[in-house]
Amino acid sequence: GGQEENPMLKEVHLNEAQYKATGLVLGGFEKKNLSEVINANGYTKLPPQNQAQVSVQLPGTIKTIKVIEGQAVKAGQILATMQSMAYNNLRLDREKLNQELTASQSSLEFLKLEFARQKELTEENVNAKKVFQKVSSDLQMEEAKIKTLQSQIAILGQNIEIGGNSTSPIINITAPISGNITDINVTIGAAAEVGKPLFSIVDNSKMHVDLLVYEKDLFKVKPGQSVRFILTNQDGSEIRGKIFSVGKSFENETKSVAVHADILNEKQMLIPGMYVNALVDVGSNTVNALPIEAIIKAEGREFVFVLEEEKDGEFHFQRIEVKTGTSQLG
Repeated sequence: GGQEENPMLKEVHLNEAQYKATGLVLGGFEKKNLSEVINANGYTKLPPQNQAQVSVQLPGTIKTIKVIEGQAVKAGQILATMQSMAYNNLRLDREKLNQELTASQSSLEFLKLEFARQKELTEENVNAKKVFQKVSSDLQMEEAKIKTLQSQIAILGQNIEIGGNSTSPIINITAPISGNITDINVTIGAAAEVGKPLFSIVDNSKMHVDLLVYEKDLFKVKPGQSVRFILTNQDGSEIRGKIFSVGKSFENETKSVAVHADILNEKQMLIPGMYVNALVDVGSNTVNALPIEAIIKAEGREFVFVLEEEKDGEFHFQRIEVKTGTSQLG
């Protein structure tokens, strides 16, 4: 009566009525294959190539916006359109350069003929040498000028290409990667400034986890091992992963090494920078196991009760201190 509740007693005696009333269940050790696990904390992380800021190469004014926050987009999809005077000016500049190029090419033709004529004359006449040198240098200058014009036109052409359709004054602003729109920092009629982010896109399908593993556990952790973690803010659902690489240097002051794990399920509900507590399965051992309910905890110690003998309807239990190892699934 009451006494058997106190785990600090070395022995507990129960009579048959008490034994039945407490609903005790007897059991023994079982050999179970339990994984050895290492505890590690870390964060969800997204590689830089799976996040993008969308900005424009030329200033302009936003004309339409075709997406909303959270929307999934494909690389190359039009997010917005803009009108740009700068863009029109580029086209005018290209036009001017093209005209100059045509003029230079005609001069070149003329200079080539002149060069050939002067060359014949120099062979007969010393005076013509000076004229020939002048024509020769003019020819080289004209050739260099043509090269410069051609490269300027090519660069303008590329800038105009960036805008999309090179004949329309409307420029398409497109998605550089596939993913979800996370931020829209622009409204219709607003000025789009060069280099100022208008949209942010993240592709969470490439999310992984960076775990910090301490020096003492490092030798046990290898690529290919399974990782499990539970998100506190997501109704405790378990997320599974696999280690794909182990860092080669210590992180700052912590004497821990970053271990990178791929996430195998449920990527969509994760966002970068979430804190996670993970268990890394570092190998399984066959060990003597008991149900968790068989362990009585008291004053920071752990005990089991062992049936020593049963006689005259009396049950004698001995209290034995134990040290528990890994626990899994009860």
